[in-house]
Amino acid sequence: MSDLNDPRVFFAAERTLLAWNRTSLTLLALGFAIERFGLFLHMLSPKNGELLQRGVSFWIGIAFMALGTVSAAAAIVQYRTVLRTLKPVEIPEGYRTNAGVYVNLVVALLGVALTVYLFHGPGL
Repeated sequence: MSDLNDPRVFFAAERTLLAWNRTSLTLLALGFAIERFGLFLHMLSPKNGELLQRGVSFWIGIAFMALGTVSAAAAIVQYRTVLRTLKPVEIPEGYRTNAGVYVNLVVALLGVALTVYLFHGPGL
């Protein structure tokens, strides 16, 4: 439990949550770019009529997107853990503490949806 009685502790935790949100979005975007780059290279290859094989770029891209999704979800857990250690005086009255959690949750769910779509959807 914190003994600082200072709302800056809460705001620091929230900034950390949002920093992890940016990190997870970056990992998702990087994974998507890597996965699609492999498709682009296949389209440029002179082998017409050949079925698209899932190569290394596909698996690396999917892994980055999964990592981004997991980091968004883990950030929520970590933030909630920190919030439980704070006293009510450290959280400004009337402040909605769950806005960042909802954003991270949406990012995690959309990351799962995108990963599943790329894994099972068209593009092969």
